[in-house]
Amino acid sequence: MFTTAASEQALQAAAAALKARNIEAVVVDSAADARALVLEKVPRGAEVHSGKSKTLQDSGIMELITDPSRFDALRPRYMKMDRITQAREIRKLIAAPDYMLGSVAAITEDGVLLAASATASQLGPYAYASGKVILVVGSQKVVPDLETGLRRIREYILPWEDAQVRTQVPTGSFVGKILIIEREWIAGRMEVILVREPIGV
Repeated sequence: MFTTAASEQALQAAAAALKARNIEAVVVDSAADARALVLEKVPRGAEVHSGKSKTLQDSGIMELITDPSRFDALRPRYMKMDRITQAREIRKLIAAPDYMLGSVAAITEDGVLLAASATASQLGPYAYASGKVILVVGSQKVVPDLETGLRRIREYILPWEDAQVRTQVPTGSFVGKILIIEREWIAGRMEVILVREPIGV
């Protein structure tokens, strides 16, 4: 149920609803199209950060935006820092990037975005702190309503994420916080690139 590409009707309905909520939206055919669009929208040398995202990984966008020769990429910078002794510096560094890239767990057909996280490190930038948010979302994440979106998080995404985390941490993962975005205050701040082909989880 949660892996099938949305119909064109559902996709267009979601895009129109996002625009009505002051969130820019564009529909593209493929991951390659999304990657090219990101390159157009993020200026070379810009400060860029991202949440951990299988969508960004599968599309090649993660590799692109963590390239320090192309962007001022925060992820490779903070990954070299000590999580214990430099925790405060890390938190401040990634809290408010100029450009924040990522994805969401679900988009309802009436334009509500749902993002879930164990640590919630990406949710602050999504909600307010980053200057520009670009979300790349596969069409399989379009759901009829909020209830289905929450089910998608708990019944599909969490088991997948938990299995990934358990290969490195025995305790696994959990849903720590869920961000529900109903509308954006600042015009042009948030944009969703909807990809017709399923991509990510």
